[in-house]
Amino acid sequence: MSRVLNFSAGPSALPEWVLKKAAEEMLDYNGSGQSVMEMSHRSPVYASIINDCEERLRRVLSIPENYDVLFLQGGASLQFCMVPMNLMNKSGKADYIITGQWANKAYKEGVRFGECKVLANSNDKTYSYIPKVDSKEFTPDADYLHICYNNTIYGTHYPYIPETGDVPLVADMSSCILSEKIDVSKFGLIYAGAQKNMGPAGLTVVIVRKDLVGNAKENTPTMLDYKTHADNGSMFNTPPTYAIYICGLVLRWIEEVVGGIDKMEEYNKKKAAVLYNYLDESKMFKATVEGEDRSLMNVPFVTGDEALDKKFIAEAKAAGLVNLAGHRSVGGMRASIYNAMTIEGVETLVEFMKKFEKDNAR
Repeated sequence: MSRVLNFSAGPSALPEWVLKKAAEEMLDYNGSGQSVMEMSHRSPVYASIINDCEERLRRVLSIPENYDVLFLQGGASLQFCMVPMNLMNKSGKADYIITGQWANKAYKEGVRFGECKVLANSNDKTYSYIPKVDSKEFTPDADYLHICYNNTIYGTHYPYIPETGDVPLVADMSSCILSEKIDVSKFGLIYAGAQKNMGPAGLTVVIVRKDLVGNAKENTPTMLDYKTHADNGSMFNTPPTYAIYICGLVLRWIEEVVGGIDKMEEYNKKKAAVLYNYLDESKMFKATVEGEDRSLMNVPFVTGDEALDKKFIAEAKAAGLVNLAGHRSVGGMRASIYNAMTIEGVETLVEFMKKFEKDNAR
């Protein structure tokens, strides 16, 4: 059976190099006589795996030494409450910019713990743009400002990093982390569910400035306190061992096969251009996001005819191009073209779209 082209928004496709390497090591990792899934997380051999993963992540993203890297569980959604529990500890205030469903869910969790201000909300145009916010509108004594850096459902991406001064900037980067170079020092905290660009579901990565750790709100549960995990090297309890191992392989692939994060970003820009250029020329298909706010990772598009959208999705699936349906809340189509998707895969999608457009011209 041949592999399909998987455009899923998450869990998403993994690089074939990673899958083949994991298959090679499934029964016997590095001469240990056991699978990574079987070994104790307290063993020296597993310590080398998690340490290597962290070291590679620090290299790939150029993470400064004054940041902790935490390997957690609970998905990015658990971070919606962990962030205010750990950071909303001075003024009890926080700012949020709402650019989609996940940012809105984060805000709704935030208001449970303190005074949260919505600086801007792009729901007036179905979250199809990133609003510009004047820094004068920021709450000067806010404990943090929260953004969703790339919006998986709506296909938008921040074209700029908000300058927040002394207020820590918190970013959900679940659907764009490892796809581009970022200046980690501009952020107080970055979090990401791994299942889009870093590995399989089950792992959540948190990159947090050390001075923001250790001041959790009173009565914060032990497992929800960043200090618990920072002090224990992400080993307070059993971590998602296999997901961390796969994340390490993904990072190795970026370093050794792709050639680093700069090459990864360059490749992703070329790949996205193939699809966006066609969408901008097509008489049938239309991208739902315009201009500089377009995501390189998630590309929503529509025909304007719901029945035609469904026909396209069905015929694409039959042709081996799967998971192209848009999120259930918005409909249409969405091609998630994460790091593992090749340019050749996107070109195959575009050729299929051209044929579909020709066969269904009205």
